[in-house]
Amino acid sequence: MADQTSSGAAYWKANLRIIIISLIIWALVSFGFGILLRPMLSGISVGGTDLGFWFAQQGSILVFLVLIFFYAFRMNKLDKEFGVDEE
Repeated sequence: MADQTSSGAAYWKANLRIIIISLIIWALVSFGFGILLRPMLSGISVGGTDLGFWFAQQGSILVFLVLIFFYAFRMNKLDKEFGVDEE
């Protein structure tokens, strides 16, 4: 029973670590690059517009989609590691 409790705690600790890292990346890209750092990124052109605007409009969405697939991949790997996978 104690082994299951420590294994469950380690599983959730690893899960929360993945979530926190993903949220930090998402916030940095969407809020940081799109809003706060936009004046510094205005000199860099991507697709006919400045990089800050691009991050606010398309970049944050693309990064969010990549984070979804990253999270699914890492959670499948974590589930197999802790023996709680669906198969």
